[in-house]
Amino acid sequence: MPPRRADAMQVRDPDRLRGGSIFQRPRLALPDGARIAVWVCPNIEHYEWLPDPARVRDPWPRMPHPDVLGYASKDYGNRVGIWPIFELFDRLGIRATVSLSIANFERYPQIMEACEARRWDTMCHGIYNTQYLWDLEEDAERAVIANCVDRFRRLTGRHMAGWFSPAISHTLRTPDLVAEAGFKYYCDLYHDDQPTPIAVRSGRLISLPYQTELNDAVLHAGAAEGPEFQRIAQDMFDTLYAEGEVQPRVMNIAFHPYIMGRPHRLKYLEAALRHIASHDKVWFATGEEIADWYYANGYEATLAADAARDAARAPAGVAP
Repeated sequence: MPPRRADAMQVRDPDRLRGGSIFQRPRLALPDGARIAVWVCPNIEHYEWLPDPARVRDPWPRMPHPDVLGYASKDYGNRVGIWPIFELFDRLGIRATVSLSIANFERYPQIMEACEARRWDTMCHGIYNTQYLWDLEEDAERAVIANCVDRFRRLTGRHMAGWFSPAISHTLRTPDLVAEAGFKYYCDLYHDDQPTPIAVRSGRLISLPYQTELNDAVLHAGAAEGPEFQRIAQDMFDTLYAEGEVQPRVMNIAFHPYIMGRPHRLKYLEAALRHIASHDKVWFATGEEIADWYYANGYEATLAADAARDAARAPAGVAP
C-alpha cells in the first residue's frame, strides 16, 4: 500500500468536520425567534483576458486563447448585470454578502463604491476567478491568501470575514491557512444546513452553509433557466423554513450578475426573494453577521456536545 500523502493526514488527523448529525446538536436560537437565516451572495468576479497556463484546469476551454466569448460573457455582469441588481436589493432592503474577486474592485472602482455605499459585506473569492489553488505548495498557497488580504485592506482598510476559494479550488490544507490568515468562516464545504466548527491547526474556523444546488452557474451549466432557479429557491426555502421550527437552518442564495443580471432572468431572482421576505420568521443577514452570532451562541456548545459523544464512544480507559 502506498504511503498516505501529508495532505491526507491533515484531513484525518484531526477530523475537520465537527458537529455530528444536525439532530444531535444543541438547538440553535436565531435572533428574534427566526426559523432561518438567509444570506444572499452575488458573485462579483473578474476573469483574466489571457490567464497564465493552468496547472490543472484550463479556465477557457475554447482554444486558442484568448477565449473572447468566455471572457466577454462573464464581463457582462460587471458592465451591465450588477447595476439592476443593486436597484433590486435597494427596493427589497437586503444587504448582500459579495463573493468577491479582489481584482474586480481594482478594475471597476465604481462597483466597489456602490458596494461600500450600501455597506455590503464581502468574502474573499481570490484575486481572479481564473487563478486556482489546486496543486500549490503550502508556502505558495499561503502567499496567495496573504496577497488577497493585503490587496483588500489597501482598498478598504478592512479584513474580510469569509473565504470562498476561487472556482472552489481548495486544497486539503486550505482551512488551516485561511484560519491562520484571520478569516472567521469558510464556504468551500457543502455538508450542512447550519454553521459548524472546522478543526484547524491553530485558531478557530467555521463552515458557513453555501448550497451549490441553488447556485445559478451550476444550474445554468445544466441548461436550467430563470423559472427553475426561482422554483428551486422557493422549494428549498419552504422546506428549510418548516424544518427550522424544530432546529433553525441557514440558507444561502448564490448567483452571478452575468447570469441573473440578464434582462430575461432578473425577475425570477426578485420573485424568489420576495417569496422569502413574505415570511415573518426570517433573518436576512450577512455572512459575517451569521458567523459572529454563531461564535457567540453556538460554537462552544457544539464542540462540547462533540466532546461528550467522543467520550461516550471511547473504550474504557482510552482517551477519545
